[in-house]
Amino acid sequence: MHAVAGVSVTVQPGEVVAILGPNGAGKTTALDMILGLQQPTSGAVQVYGLPPREAVDAGRVAAVTQVGGLLGDISVGDHVRLFASLFGRGRSEADAMLDRVGLQSLAKRPVRACSGGEKQLLKFAMALVSDPDIIILDEPTTGMDVMARKAFWQRIHADTLTGRTVLFATHYLEEADEYADRVVVIVHGRVVADGTTAEVRGLAVGRTVQADLDTAEQAGAAAGRLRSQGLAASAEAQGKRLTAQTRDSDALVQALFALSPPAHDILVVSQGLEEAFVHLAEGE
Repeated sequence: MHAVAGVSVTVQPGEVVAILGPNGAGKTTALDMILGLQQPTSGAVQVYGLPPREAVDAGRVAAVTQVGGLLGDISVGDHVRLFASLFGRGRSEADAMLDRVGLQSLAKRPVRACSGGEKQLLKFAMALVSDPDIIILDEPTTGMDVMARKAFWQRIHADTLTGRTVLFATHYLEEADEYADRVVVIVHGRVVADGTTAEVRGLAVGRTVQADLDTAEQAGAAAGRLRSQGLAASAEAQGKRLTAQTRDSDALVQALFALSPPAHDILVVSQGLEEAFVHLAEGE
């Protein structure tokens, strides 16, 4: 079995692209090839027209990985200064980067004394010192609490306003929904969806329809009728409120209007990114 099979994705400068997929889908393998850490057995990978390793060496691409890459006994500041020196940047530029990502107050702290969120911010600062055109984030917020994840993404988002490209893999679908301009879904090493979050949501099977009836009895009878007519995969009534799942929301809404008395306050909702992701993963 191929870890990645026939993946073809073009990322434009300035895009924020989320790579989604279940465990073992090939996300990390694809990102490793972009970073030159693995070589494809066929096909080619180019980053701004260069082989991946050349792009990394030139500082045009950098990464924030999920684990590793830090030395526990070395201070936060020395990590950034050492990395900056590899790209011809001086101490002042390294210190400015620490301040930029909110780590200046921790510059003298050894990495082993940092929290998970602080370590990821340190990796982000190290990735930025070469002023890369593209940053790759592989599960960057794993292990962070909710507040740390929010703060991390606020800093990432602020940086993308400069036009830098961000390509990230995540298991937190809300991160993709909120921060990505585009979503690429990989399952079994193949791209099964590629588009805006709205477009990918639209690939989920069916929609949710909610409506009010005049009485709870009418809502219960309407739910039973929708199920018996095959217009709804599921339909339930809670008091006067009816909720149904359907593949054909237009036909179901027409049926609700045709009731006597007709339903009112009808709401049609597309499935979320999570439902689309599950549908795509299970479909493969």
